[in-house]
Amino acid sequence: MNSILTIIFIVLYVYTLTTTISVLLLENRNPVKSLSWVLVLLFLPGLGLFLYLIFGQNFRKQKSISKKSLRFAANRPHVSFDIDRLNSDLMDNNQVNLIRMLYTNSDSKAYPNNKIEILSDGKTTFDAMFNAINNAKNHIHIEFFIFGNDKISNTLRELLIQKARNGVRVRMIYDYWGSFFLSRLYLQSLREAGVYLKPFLPLQLRFGRSKINYRNHRKILIVDGEVGFTGGLNVADRYIFGNALGMWRDTFVRFEGSVVHGLQQLFLMDWYFVERKLISDPKYYPIPKKFDSNLVQIAISGPDTQWESIMQGIASAIMSATRYVFIHTPYFIPNDVVENCIQMSSMSGVDVRIMIPARSDSRLSDACTFSYMGRLLEAGVKVYRYTEGFLHSKAIVIDDFISIVGSANLDERSFNQNFEVNAFIYEEKTANRLKELFFRDMQNCEELTIEAWTNRKRKQKLKESFARLFSPLM
Repeated sequence: MNSILTIIFIVLYVYTLTTTISVLLLENRNPVKSLSWVLVLLFLPGLGLFLYLIFGQNFRKQKSISKKSLRFAANRPHVSFDIDRLNSDLMDNNQVNLIRMLYTNSDSKAYPNNKIEILSDGKTTFDAMFNAINNAKNHIHIEFFIFGNDKISNTLRELLIQKARNGVRVRMIYDYWGSFFLSRLYLQSLREAGVYLKPFLPLQLRFGRSKINYRNHRKILIVDGEVGFTGGLNVADRYIFGNALGMWRDTFVRFEGSVVHGLQQLFLMDWYFVERKLISDPKYYPIPKKFDSNLVQIAISGPDTQWESIMQGIASAIMSATRYVFIHTPYFIPNDVVENCIQMSSMSGVDVRIMIPARSDSRLSDACTFSYMGRLLEAGVKVYRYTEGFLHSKAIVIDDFISIVGSANLDERSFNQNFEVNAFIYEEKTANRLKELFFRDMQNCEELTIEAWTNRKRKQKLKESFARLFSPLM
């Protein structure tokens, strides 16, 4: 009897494994990523299948969490710039093509005449956000990957409770896993005060239907439809008081003007995802004031988009450069497209500089990141390692005109798996501000030379090569 059950189990397992590999291959993913999963499935019997069902399924292909139709169903504002009016008199042809591509791949409208303020440290950022919340009269929409159960997060909680009790409509989205350690008391106190609170993709026990690997990494705050914020910072003490890595250096951006409508639309789409309630009241899109002469696009990507929109936007922006590309990123684990664009840009004579942390919050990521440095240095890219704390900023500035600030890291997780948002800003003033901050941060860096990289210890090289094997899955 036992032998019969064993045979039945083996047959069922082989059938399941074969079917899973067939589905994986038919998805036509990147061959390296597909091969990585095939090897996991073959050499980790049982465990490999479990890991694939939890982490490996491609929900973009399955379109099981697509919101494309919702974008057309929503009552969208009509304050954006007419893409057809773009021409080489306004900007370089490559920049025009970038704007058109983002409009095509993620429906990213170009919003004109905005007031833009770059925020470069935790205290300034939280002061600006809390000031906006204090001045809220109608509504507050807030969405972050991490709300830390700490001092700054509790200060925010008290502000939201106060505004909700005063009649301001407060909606809050938190990522279930990113904010996993929020206490029940924290959440309960918000709900009791009248805050509309929803987790993003909470744990589901349906085996094979898990979306645990797809997280909402976006950071958004909108107040009264008039003031908006986005960037790379989370709500946590480490951005003000530091931690074992030191002070966390990040970049956020504060907007007024028509682009706030773009952030508002994104939040309300995410709210529909968690609440299944479509909100399209015109009061959430007040007529915007006009400020400076500029354009801003709110680009999104994730399992809810058809294309790897932000990755494509970053690659196209880098290839549009004629003078310089300066990049802040805490995790540099690029795919072939972005890596090749960076190398080609540098080899064509563009001044390409990448700033990464000397040490991050993930040793595996650090080792994997370092494995990419050799080819960059050989291509002439200048690499700087930030030593004054942890560089968590995700910002790119190009040719005194294009600025990219948002939540997306330069890694596979941000390009493919996480829900992300990046602002693409077309304005000289903002670009000059980001360039100034990059040069300031260089004073707290050590430059990585090709000699230092070549002469590192063999043990370190092996560690990096091992970590590199996991790059398609990170």
